[in-house]
Amino acid sequence: MTLQAFIKTYDVPGAIVLLEGKRNVLEADQPKLVAIGELLASSAQHMVFRSGNAPGADDLFSAGVAKVDHKRLQVITPYSGHRKKSNVAYETFALDELNIAEEPEVIYQSKGNKKVEKLVDQFVAGEKHRNSIKAAYILRDTIKVIGTKAIPPATFGIFYDDLNNPQKGGTGHTMEVCAQNNIPLIDQRVWMEWVG
Repeated sequence: MTLQAFIKTYDVPGAIVLLEGKRNVLEADQPKLVAIGELLASSAQHMVFRSGNAPGADDLFSAGVAKVDHKRLQVITPYSGHRKKSNVAYETFALDELNIAEEPEVIYQSKGNKKVEKLVDQFVAGEKHRNSIKAAYILRDTIKVIGTKAIPPATFGIFYDDLNNPQKGGTGHTMEVCAQNNIPLIDQRVWMEWVG
């Protein structure tokens, strides 16, 4: 897929494009993540860009978008105030401001991550401890993709993954939720061609 084809297909009112990935970004790749955020924001008129406000790829992508138009950048965070000083988004949705118990599809798809299945149940039941916070991150990652009653779902996913150990951790979970919900996605093997 070319950048032109991507913009032509997905730059429509209501489009939400995920820009996210691994915390560990190769030093040589860091400027490319900023560049793609900037390129997408300047090439598109309608797209809103969504991230999870994590260090690494999320920060770099967001920095690029913010250079052009921070009003088209939104983040979904695992709790209020999450990395507040580094949050450059215009719109922030925090998990603790949502009634997760009223979002059965979010719970169901989050529990697809078997490593945190029991923690999701504990978190939704109101148990807050140092292990249950892991569930908040997975719930956040699921919401970034499928949305909630108040948050629209994503349209497309653009990821920076660890190509030597792909689709692991939170990034892997988010990519899996995209695949399960027929939301198309690409990783740096495609979009790095767009920035040269």
